[in-house]
Amino acid sequence: MTLVWLEDLRLNAELTGPEGAPPLVLIHGLGLDLRLWDAVLPLLPTRTLRLDLRGHGHSDRPPPPYAMGALIRDVERLMTHFALTDAVILGAGEGGLIAQGLAVKRLDLVRAMVLTGSATRFANPSVWETRLARLASHGPDLAAESAALLGPRWQDSPVAGAVQTMLAHTPPEGWQGFANAIATADFYQTTATLTLPTLVLAGADDRKTPPDLQRELADLVAGSTFHLLRGGGHLSMLTHPQAFAEALLSFLTRIAHV
Repeated sequence: MTLVWLEDLRLNAELTGPEGAPPLVLIHGLGLDLRLWDAVLPLLPTRTLRLDLRGHGHSDRPPPPYAMGALIRDVERLMTHFALTDAVILGAGEGGLIAQGLAVKRLDLVRAMVLTGSATRFANPSVWETRLARLASHGPDLAAESAALLGPRWQDSPVAGAVQTMLAHTPPEGWQGFANAIATADFYQTTATLTLPTLVLAGADDRKTPPDLQRELADLVAGSTFHLLRGGGHLSMLTHPQAFAEALLSFLTRIAHV
């Protein structure tokens, strides 16, 4: 655990891989943390930064709500702290919103983008209003969250324990804060302006963000690549790390990043 002290909070971050290797930044989704990348990390030849978003993992937990701009700024500040430029940024699930926002804001830091299980927005405000009310009154339904991430037979998944551990470790401030940011986020118009190299890496069995929705995201970014992981779900980096890493490295090789 490495806590990076920023002006207003501490973020848990880990920088691994050879010094001088091309940088890759990994951003997890709602209710998860940097352990999401445990299985795929050893397969990457990059200088890799992964982090716990505010309110998640071992990072500080400021009171909700969180603004999407603040979450984007957190990653931006971490990249500056570690002197990472010309990086590829990879956002998973709701973390893909942060990746899109950072790519729009800081093309000087981001040279390419990878999105997995992501979209330009997640559900409509009325759905989030109901979900936020439940989070405030009862907290997250861990079984329902696990089913959304791993499918209806999530209990049979070999990574169910790891996913449940991450979900249970996320404090109420993190659930509510990040969910508030997601509820009003809609990056359709801004993401449509992007022209940087982009890979949309979709699990064929993703129930949370169906492949057709992710294909629409790929169609939105000029010149992007869509790759379907057969047998993969929303968390293919955990359930199918070898196939996930191969698809990612193929893209990084094609854009001359590795």
